[in-house]
Amino acid sequence: MKTTSSILLLHEVGIHDIDLVGGKNASLGEMLQNLTNLGVNIPGGFVITVNAYNEFIKFNNLDSTIRALVKEIDYNNVESLRRAGLQVRNLVRNSKFPPELGQQIIEAYYTLSAKYDQQGTDVAVRSSATAEDLPDASFAGQQETYLNVRGPAALIDAVRNCFASLFTDRAISYRETFKYDHFSVGLSVCVQKMVRSDLGSSGVAFSLDTESGFKDVIVINGSYGLGEMVVQGSVSPDEFIVFKPTLEKGYKSIIEKKLGVKDQKMVYGDDPDERVRIIPTERSAQYRFCLSDENILKLAGWVAIIEQYYSKIKNYWCPMDVEWALDGLSQELFIVQARPETIHSRKQHNTITEYVMKNKPEDAKPIVKGIAVGDKIGAGKVSIMFSLDKRVEEGHEFKEGDVLVTDMTDPDWEPIMKKASAIVTNKGGRTCHAAIVAREMGVPAIVGCGNATEILQEGQAITISCAEGDEGFVYSGILDYEVNETSLDDLPQTDTALMLNVASPALAFRFSHIPNRGVGLAREEFIINNYIGVHPLALLQHKELNDPELTRTIEKLTKGYANEEEFFIRKLSYGIAKIASAFYPNKVIVRFSDFKSNEYFNLLGGKYFEPHEENPMIGWRGASRYYSESYKPAFGLECKAIQRVREEMGLSNVVVMIPFCRTVSELLKVKETMKEFGLVQGKDGLEIYLMAELPSNILMAREFAQHIDGFSIGSNDLTQLTLGLDRDSALVAHLYDERNDAVKRMISMLIDTAKECKVKVGICGQGPSDFPDFAQFLVERGIDSISVTPDSVIKTIKAISAIEAKAVVAQ
Repeated sequence: MKTTSSILLLHEVGIHDIDLVGGKNASLGEMLQNLTNLGVNIPGGFVITVNAYNEFIKFNNLDSTIRALVKEIDYNNVESLRRAGLQVRNLVRNSKFPPELGQQIIEAYYTLSAKYDQQGTDVAVRSSATAEDLPDASFAGQQETYLNVRGPAALIDAVRNCFASLFTDRAISYRETFKYDHFSVGLSVCVQKMVRSDLGSSGVAFSLDTESGFKDVIVINGSYGLGEMVVQGSVSPDEFIVFKPTLEKGYKSIIEKKLGVKDQKMVYGDDPDERVRIIPTERSAQYRFCLSDENILKLAGWVAIIEQYYSKIKNYWCPMDVEWALDGLSQELFIVQARPETIHSRKQHNTITEYVMKNKPEDAKPIVKGIAVGDKIGAGKVSIMFSLDKRVEEGHEFKEGDVLVTDMTDPDWEPIMKKASAIVTNKGGRTCHAAIVAREMGVPAIVGCGNATEILQEGQAITISCAEGDEGFVYSGILDYEVNETSLDDLPQTDTALMLNVASPALAFRFSHIPNRGVGLAREEFIINNYIGVHPLALLQHKELNDPELTRTIEKLTKGYANEEEFFIRKLSYGIAKIASAFYPNKVIVRFSDFKSNEYFNLLGGKYFEPHEENPMIGWRGASRYYSESYKPAFGLECKAIQRVREEMGLSNVVVMIPFCRTVSELLKVKETMKEFGLVQGKDGLEIYLMAELPSNILMAREFAQHIDGFSIGSNDLTQLTLGLDRDSALVAHLYDERNDAVKRMISMLIDTAKECKVKVGICGQGPSDFPDFAQFLVERGIDSISVTPDSVIKTIKAISAIEAKAVVAQ
C-alpha cells in the first residue's frame, strides 16, 4: 500500500523508503518513529511522495519535453545550462495538478492544521530528492525549501515550485558531474509544521569538526530568526563546540563559544504575498549568544543520539548534518532536518606529508640563507613589509599566497602571516615569534637571514626551502618540488612516548590525527594573545585607569560575557579545552603564562602595569609573577580557567606546568598561591610539572623533585642560560645549539636525578624537533617522553625507532 501512495504521514515513513520519499523525508520519519521516545523533538507533518511527482509529470505530458531540453545542454557553456534549466522550471511551474492529487494534498493540510487548532497553519515545504545523502555524493541543499506557507493555494504553489527545483541549474550540473541519470531521480515534498524560530533562533549542527574531520565534537552554528540565513551564509553565526566523550559523562562540556555578527534575521512577512522578510537584529541581541548553555548541551545531546542511531543502523560511523530551531513562543527546541554528513567524513587521516625539491637546476644557488623553520617548501611573490602601519599608508595589499619578507614579526602580524605561503625575516632564531607561529601554521619560514629585505625585490618570484637540513635557502624563481605522503600505518612504534607541542587551539583538531601520546607543551601565551588580547590586570582594573578609549575597547571585546573576569576565564578555558579535547584522554601539559614584561607591555592596557626592564628575558617572568601581590589576581584567572576545564568540562587529562621557577622556595610559594585559587596537587589527579630551563633547576633537581610530579626540559632557555647568550640575537645565533656538550651534560644530569627520585622527565624544547640526532641522544639517556612540533613527527619517530632498534640488537 505504501509504495503506491501519493500522501503519507511523516511518521509513517522511514529509512527504507528513500526511493519513495527521498533521503530528507526518510530521515525525518525514521527519527520521528525511533528517537522521540529518547526526548528528541521533531515537528510532525505529511509527505507528498515521488508517486505524486511522477503523476504530476505524466498528467502534464512533461517527460519528453524535459528530456529534449536537458539533452541539448552544453555543459561547457554556462548560458546553455541556465537557459535550459529556466525553460524546464517554467514548464513545471506553469503546469496543473491532477484534480484528485491536488485535493488529497489540501485535505492533508487541513488535517495537519486541525491538529494545531488552526484553520490554515503555517508550514515549511521542503524538497526531498531520491538521490540525496548517498555515500558517494551529497545532493543536499540543491532543491528548494519554502517557509511560512499558509493556506491551500500557497501550499499548492510551493509544492509545484519544489517539483520545479529538481531542475535548478546547480542540481542539473551536479548530477551531470556525478553521472547520475536526470530521469532516475524523483522528488518528494515534506509539509512540516513550522517552528516559530522567527521569534527565536535556528541553525545547523554537525557531529564532527567539518574542517579537520575530528570526530569527537559537535559543532553548532546559530543565529536569530529563521534558519535560511545561516544555511545560506548570509550572517556570521554564533559557534558552539561541545566535546562528546565528557558530554556523555554528564559534564558541561562546551569547549568553545564564539559570538557571531548577527546583524540581520529572517522573520515572517506581514502579508500573504510576503512569506518571509529580512530585518535588522535588535542591537542588544547582537551581543548575546543565540542559545543558552542549557540549550547548547541539550541540542548537542540530541545530535549525539542521532549520530549513534544512524551509525547503529548503517553499521559504520555515520556523522550527521542537522538543522535545528528554537521556538520563540514555547521556548522548545526542535530538530527539523538531519542527513548523513558526506564530505569531511570520507577524508582519510592516515598519512603525513613531506616536501622534497625536485629536479633542482645545478646553477640554482641560494640568494638568501637563514635558519630553517619546519621542513616544507613554499613559493610565491615577495611582499616586503617593514611595519604594518607603513604598509597600510602606502596602500599596498598583502595578497593570499605572497611570501612575507620583513625584519621581524610580533603577534600583531599573525593575520598577515596566515595569508603567507612562506615567511622570511632578517632577525630572530629558531624560537622567535616568526618561527613559533610558522610552525603552528605549517608555513615554511627562514629566520635570521640578516639582509633579506635588501636582497629580495618587491614582486620577485622566489622559492624557499626548509627541506634541506638545518639551513633554509631562498632561490630565485619558482622551482619544482614534490610532496611525499607517508602512511601512518607504516610508521614503527616507539617505546619512548612521543608527544606534541601545540599552541594554537584552532589547529589542535587537525594535529590530533598525528601519532602522539598527548601534548608535552600547550602554551597559554598564544591563547591570551590571540583570543583575549588584553592584559589581565587591565581587564580587572580598567575603570580605575581613567582611560575612556581603553574602557570602550574592553567593553566591546567582552560583549556577551557577564563581566571582564568571566571573559578572561572562559576565553582561556575554551582555548585550553580545545587542545585538551583533541588529545583526550592522553595527557595535555598546559604551561602557565610565560610572557616577558616587554611582551605583556604590548597587550592592550599593558603599559599601565608593566615595568621597563633592561633584559626582560631574565627578568620578571614565569613563576616570579604568580605569587607577587601585584600580579596574583591575574594568575588567579589562569588557575580558575584550568579548574573550569578540569572540573566543569571534565577534561581531567589537563595537568599544569610552572615555567621559569628559579628556587625551591619560589616553587612552594606558587603551589600555595595555586591552592588559594582552587588548584591542589593530587586533587582529582592534578599533576604539577616543573619546566626545567634554568641551571638551578638542574643543580637542585633532587630538591625540586620532592614537590612535583615531573620535569619537562625547556631546552630553548636552558641552552641560552647555560651558554650565556640571547637566543633572539642573530649576532650570536651561530653559537646557539642544544647539542652543545655543556647543554647535553645538564640534560643528562637531570634525567639521572629524575630517575633516582622516581619522577617523570620529558623534553618540550625545540632541540629534538630540529635535530634527529639530538632526539636519539635523549632516548639513549633514558628520557620518558619527547615532545616535538607537529611538522617534525615523522623524522623524530624514525630517529627514535632507529636508536631503540640498535639498543635491542646490542642487548
